[in-house]
Amino acid sequence: MIVELNISNFAIIDDLTINFTKGFNVLTGETGAGKSIIIEGIGMLLGERASKDLVRSGKEKASLEGLFFLEEPERINRILDEYGIDIDPNNYLLISREIFANGRSVSRINGRTVTLAMLNKVTSNLVDIHGQHEHQSLLNVDNHIKLIDIFGDNDLKTLLRAIRENYEKLLKEKKKLKELSLDSRERDREIDLLRYQLTEIDEGDLLKYDEEEIFNEYRKLSNIKEIGYTLGEIADIINSRDYNNISVLDGINRCIAKMNNIVNYDDTLKEFGKVLEYINFEIQDLSRNIMAYIDNLEVDGERLEFLEERIDVINKLKRKYGNTIEEILNYRDSIENRLEILMNIEKAIDKINKNIEDIEKKLTKDCEKLTQVRKKISNNIETSITKELKELNMENVVFKVNFQRLEHFTANGWDKVEFLISTNKGEDLKPLSKIVSGGEMSRIMLGFKRILADYDNIGCLIFDEIDTGISGRTAQVVGEKIKAIGSKRQVICISHSPQIAALADTHFLIEKDTSGERVTTRVRKLDYNERIEELSRLLGGVDLTDTTKMHAKEMLEMSKNLSLYNK
Repeated sequence: MIVELNISNFAIIDDLTINFTKGFNVLTGETGAGKSIIIEGIGMLLGERASKDLVRSGKEKASLEGLFFLEEPERINRILDEYGIDIDPNNYLLISREIFANGRSVSRINGRTVTLAMLNKVTSNLVDIHGQHEHQSLLNVDNHIKLIDIFGDNDLKTLLRAIRENYEKLLKEKKKLKELSLDSRERDREIDLLRYQLTEIDEGDLLKYDEEEIFNEYRKLSNIKEIGYTLGEIADIINSRDYNNISVLDGINRCIAKMNNIVNYDDTLKEFGKVLEYINFEIQDLSRNIMAYIDNLEVDGERLEFLEERIDVINKLKRKYGNTIEEILNYRDSIENRLEILMNIEKAIDKINKNIEDIEKKLTKDCEKLTQVRKKISNNIETSITKELKELNMENVVFKVNFQRLEHFTANGWDKVEFLISTNKGEDLKPLSKIVSGGEMSRIMLGFKRILADYDNIGCLIFDEIDTGISGRTAQVVGEKIKAIGSKRQVICISHSPQIAALADTHFLIEKDTSGERVTTRVRKLDYNERIEELSRLLGGVDLTDTTKMHAKEMLEMSKNLSLYNK
């Protein structure tokens, strides 16, 4: 349940705090006072898409904060634990959201910043908002089967899970079958193409050659003249036979001779001498090795031509079949498998058809069970909804759940479910969209909410002007239904109906303050006498008479003695 709601700089709300109570909370006020804006703010707090247009003019950001008490915290605590969000030991949950004028928004749960997806996963188990246009969901036939399934137990959920798993398998097998179900001409063309590709890759003989080794040898052979010339220059520098030039070895030998003249003066000098001798030997070895390398250099035109051809083949195959030899060989294996399947396509098709047959047998068995379970649930729903609607002044109503079997499987089985209704004697059953008025649709939705209250674990229901299109005795009964729901969970209701407002456990008045230069929404909890005043306004408009006040007081007193409906 919502314990406290704080809203600031949101639309026409400057700074507002509401402390909701258990049971049935009602919000009333004149048109334009900001009642629906409060519900819109709750929706934003719960994760609806934020609009920067709702930030109060001239302000940097709008702030929304809600403190919730979790009467059954296990399900939400599991989600919090999954996201690493701290869990309050007293079962409170703090949600806040900031909407900035630049369009950015930040959401937090128990102080931890969360994404909108994370916020929605938590809040979907907290509050159910029934807006003025939510009854449109009942006009969408696709939602009817979803409503039936909400009333299902674990058996239904197990069946649905099995059906969805097998349906996915069926789609995969049918996709395979479609890929194989080529006409003979297309199959022959694909076989020819695969054979050509396989031959081309195999003739490349990639397994026998190391790609890096080939490229290294090619670099050497294609640059052999430059290598020989440069090494010759280096050899001359190290050990030149030109008496006019001093080679590296000549210079080192001179250094050794000079060092020998002074080595006896200090042991450190002896170490220097040893290093010079070591360098002399190393450079002599290097000189011999370079000369031997030069002697063995030869231009092998045939080998170079062979390497160029190999590189051309590798690059050609890369352009067509993969960026590396490994990718090319993997592609080769895949087309070999595909070719084998196409060459034995009848056998492969038979295997897939057998798999499809087995899956469809399982689906048929489970779908038949699911239909039976749904029809049993539907019988109970028909009875419950009819009872609820009769109590909501639709005395001649007949409500039926119609089942049709689809010609194909779906992830939800093979049932097409549609709600049919007749609101007057002698009328045929017709789809909801073709028969009901706005007031009737509100009552049907309320009937569903009333019986759903026994099945879901959502702690707070919000009704935004569910009294649209109804008045008098019907409004009274709607109020009694909402109060009955409020005996099991928290209800917050925006209403213009005095009959509904009189039944509330807690009554809040939303007012529009036009003092100063700006319009601001204010809210206050009404005491007994203030409730009489507000009910009188709802009954009689602006001019309050003693008669309307007496009527309002009578309604308030009668609501105290109301016998609530059984669960």
